[in-house]
Amino acid sequence: MAKKKIDHCSFCGRSESQGAQLITSPLTDAFICVDCIETAAEMLGIAADNEQEATARRARARNSHAGSAAKPQTSEKKTPKPAEIKEFLDQYIIGQDQAKKYLSVAVYNHYKRLEQKADTNDTEIEKSNIVMVGPTGTGKTLIARTIAKILDVPFTIVDATVLTQAGYVGEDIESLLTRLLQVADYDVEQAQRGIVFIDEIDKIARKGDNPSITRDVGGEGVQQGLLKLLEGSVVNVPPQGGRKHPEQPMIAVDTKNILFICGGAFDGIEQAIAHRLNKSFVGFSTDAKTRRIERDSFMSHVSPQDLKTFGLIPEIIGRLPILTHLLPLDRNALRRILTEPKNAIVRQYTKLLEMDGVALTFEDSALDFIVDKAIEFKLGARGLRSIVETIMMNAMFDIPSSKIKEFNVTADFCSKQLEEAHFDAASV
Repeated sequence: MAKKKIDHCSFCGRSESQGAQLITSPLTDAFICVDCIETAAEMLGIAADNEQEATARRARARNSHAGSAAKPQTSEKKTPKPAEIKEFLDQYIIGQDQAKKYLSVAVYNHYKRLEQKADTNDTEIEKSNIVMVGPTGTGKTLIARTIAKILDVPFTIVDATVLTQAGYVGEDIESLLTRLLQVADYDVEQAQRGIVFIDEIDKIARKGDNPSITRDVGGEGVQQGLLKLLEGSVVNVPPQGGRKHPEQPMIAVDTKNILFICGGAFDGIEQAIAHRLNKSFVGFSTDAKTRRIERDSFMSHVSPQDLKTFGLIPEIIGRLPILTHLLPLDRNALRRILTEPKNAIVRQYTKLLEMDGVALTFEDSALDFIVDKAIEFKLGARGLRSIVETIMMNAMFDIPSSKIKEFNVTADFCSKQLEEAHFDAASV
């Protein structure tokens, strides 16, 4: 009796008895198994629609293979307490204690929400999104970048100025979650535990008092689109952005456990605060010093009502329940920013020249001169960097090629360098 013919894969040689699922060629007696098809497709670059989708697939495969091995590492890591988070922020940000406390508590509570068991019948903890209000150069973005260093959850910073309502030129609202997915290596479970910092939130304020006059696709339209993200819902996210790859497969992301932190300068909101407090923002006073103090302290009285007057819709204000402020930096704070933080600009230049074997020193008079110029130009902490960069440009060009071992920066040297660079108040 003749033996039954056993079919084998023409590539790997496995038979059906060895678990291979074979596909027969319609023209010849050749066979190929499903595994070899997938391997060949991956080699030819057609296993996924794009490289990022292939990365996402491999990441999901690694996570599936790892199983529960990765979970104990997350649970074993000690959750930083609010005081520990603020202590870390103090190493990089001078002042702004209230804002740092708000952020520290919010992040700590975010960790505790993630640790809450879903199958319990206990009280459900809801997230509290945050909005930070403060003039430019006071440290809003720096606080967000610094706090990302101590997190073990995905963290991303996005800019609200490029967002437009769906269907218009610009980036869609879902691109916020695309960035978070990229940071999480397309691990959806990790991305759903992440934190998103939306910078320049004030730039999407309503442009007019009456929303029915025109279609505000970059202002109120964006705010309407953000509502579902902030509150918590399942959103279909294009892994590579929806404009250039409209046919790519979508990834469903639940934003219920994603913490959103918003920041903006809200330039001109002091007028709304002053009007609400029944104070004169501009006018005559016999005591100019008192008038100046009142003007600088307006930001500490900011309320959700002022955000509504500025142009944020009530629905989005309700989804940002925690409101904190950052005060303008005074002279003492600017002076400390120059030298004290770990990323202080003076310490950075000292380190750079130290790598060339040169000892760099700044006289106190030079530091005072830099601070005075920053106050004069009203640029905040960012002004310190631009001024120091201008002062040190020629020195950084000449010193590496010279044989000097020490370099001292004086107030006269600073004044001369700024004058040569035409860095004056009229040019700012």
